[in-house]
Amino acid sequence: MPAVKLTVVIVNYNVCYFLEQALLSVQKAVAKLGAPAEVFVVDNNSVDGSVAMVRARFPEVILIENKDNPGFSKANNQAMRLARGEYVLLLNPDTVVEEDTFRACCDFMAAHPDGGGLGVTMLDGQGKFLPESKRGLPTPLVAFYKIFGLASLFPKSKTFGRYHLGFLPKDRNHEIEVLSGAFMLMRKTALDQVGLLDEDYFMYGEDIDLSYRLMQGGWKNYYFAGTRIIHYKGESTKRTSVNYVFVFYRAMVIFARKHFAPQRAGTFSLLINSAIWLRAGVAVLQRVLSQATPVLLDASLMYAGMYFLKSYWEQNHKYVRTDYPPEFMLVAVPAYILVWLTSAYFSGAYDQPTKTSRIVRGIFVGTVVISAVSNFFDAYRFSKALIILGGAWSIAALVGRRLGSHFLRYRDLRLSERRQKNVAIVGSAAESRRVRHLLESAAVQARIIGYVTPDAAPESTALSALQAARPPDSQDPKNPRPQDPKDDQLGEVRQLEDIIRIYALDELIFCGKDLSASQIITLMVGLPQHPPVAYKILPEDSEYIIGSSSKDAPGDYYALDIALSLFQPQQVRNKRVLDVLTSLGLLLGAPGLVWLQKDKAGFVRNCLRVLGGTRTWVGLRHMAGPKNTRRAVLSPADATRTGTPLTEATRRRLELLYAKDYEPSTDLTLLLRCFRHLGQE
Repeated sequence: MPAVKLTVVIVNYNVCYFLEQALLSVQKAVAKLGAPAEVFVVDNNSVDGSVAMVRARFPEVILIENKDNPGFSKANNQAMRLARGEYVLLLNPDTVVEEDTFRACCDFMAAHPDGGGLGVTMLDGQGKFLPESKRGLPTPLVAFYKIFGLASLFPKSKTFGRYHLGFLPKDRNHEIEVLSGAFMLMRKTALDQVGLLDEDYFMYGEDIDLSYRLMQGGWKNYYFAGTRIIHYKGESTKRTSVNYVFVFYRAMVIFARKHFAPQRAGTFSLLINSAIWLRAGVAVLQRVLSQATPVLLDASLMYAGMYFLKSYWEQNHKYVRTDYPPEFMLVAVPAYILVWLTSAYFSGAYDQPTKTSRIVRGIFVGTVVISAVSNFFDAYRFSKALIILGGAWSIAALVGRRLGSHFLRYRDLRLSERRQKNVAIVGSAAESRRVRHLLESAAVQARIIGYVTPDAAPESTALSALQAARPPDSQDPKNPRPQDPKDDQLGEVRQLEDIIRIYALDELIFCGKDLSASQIITLMVGLPQHPPVAYKILPEDSEYIIGSSSKDAPGDYYALDIALSLFQPQQVRNKRVLDVLTSLGLLLGAPGLVWLQKDKAGFVRNCLRVLGGTRTWVGLRHMAGPKNTRRAVLSPADATRTGTPLTEATRRRLELLYAKDYEPSTDLTLLLRCFRHLGQE
């Protein structure tokens, strides 16, 4: 067999849409390498159709299907043990490589025979440099600076900024200490000497460990600025996730215990563990505050209004001119506000887009409940008039706050109308039509302004499009832009900056069929950051439009079947309430019900998990949902009794039908049908 120049290894777990785009870019980069290459995909038991997609679209890929999720290190090692390449590249599935990336990297390594590993310039989904492209070794002091924020405060300091080596220019090649596992190219002879990834690391830290062992083996690690890749999920993607905090920083503890002297490792371990709890607390606090801020603002406005209403009522309309007792503002009013806000929440007052009718309905129901319940508490039976006035003020406060926020953001008072994004497509007329179809199918709220051709457009067309351009809001809605392809063409790529400004674009969608990865990355880096424009990519012959708003946000995508009933806010709330009530009922009846279960311990465990919010009784087990979807105990497919086992495709289809037409009653029916299996994992 011919000698293999490069082995590419990609570990995948439920990111079919990103994997498809990554493999398309790898395919083009391999073609330009000019030497034989092999590509491995190790799938860690995905349920989103990743395996079927790889088989159908990329038959040349060597596919390893795991029946569980053994973690990043073990999965990579499975492929690396079979690798035949002179160089081995570990590549994340949420990346896009330039066409000449592999050739340029292999040439650099050939010119630097002392190089054991190599990393490249990584950019987020907005074309911004990711600092984790080059890193220093996390010694106890460097780790201390990072954990306690000194590295962030002084990123270019040679003392405090050593974790991300911020003092080294990002546009020059450098010798560095730590490579990123998102793109980690290594010499096979170096791997044979120092060994593969340490499987003690489930996720995070294994790249630091291997980079350190390469240096210990006498090899050098390089940061190569001669090529760029897009990495949608940078290191900062999950900083608000408590799980990320624990996994990432505990990986540092494993590293310290393995590579530092025992006495230093103990001190380092204590430091890291203290920092873990500190960071975890901050992460929880950030999440709680971000979700609670709108509610706290509403509660403050309602409380202030009730105080002034009480004072006014005492002075002007109360039959006996005496002050209300302190209990009114200390106990009764907070209870009123709690009822009003709870009722408003379940009525949809916090759903987007905001609708006044939901607020009015919620506060009205809350007012009726308060009036009825207050009759049973003589000590707290205050003025009915204040309850009614308080309800009216609550409606005014909630609507007023939303109107104010909406006006500051959009400069109009159309509260119930969600402002559509102004979107332009960079690609051919044919791909532009395909993007339109995908966006319409996914029910994306967007105004398609037109498309920008990657080729030189006729001068008259380009000039007339720019000279006659008017902002979209000034166009007559009764006479929209003609849909003739020539009239829909905004200009050519070289005019993109002017087009963004004239049409006030919010988003650009690049067509991978018409532009190379290098062209797309160059445009992302070169276009001005103000006004901010979001970038997304439609890979060639794909049904996913992929992008990420920043390095602090996970990658997202537009896909078909995006508007499923199961994931609508009202149904999410209804489902959660149903889960809580059924779990409480099952736990209360557990002494008798547990004997009807096949897995008795699992039944109690699942009741507690569903009650705690880490599981849902019925949901998706075979098809991928949104990123925060709770793992389900039962699938709609479990209720189907047939003589032969259902195929994975059939199970996913049944779950899709369930998600499209979801009603809480469906969950109750499925719970009764599968009652004996409530203890299953």
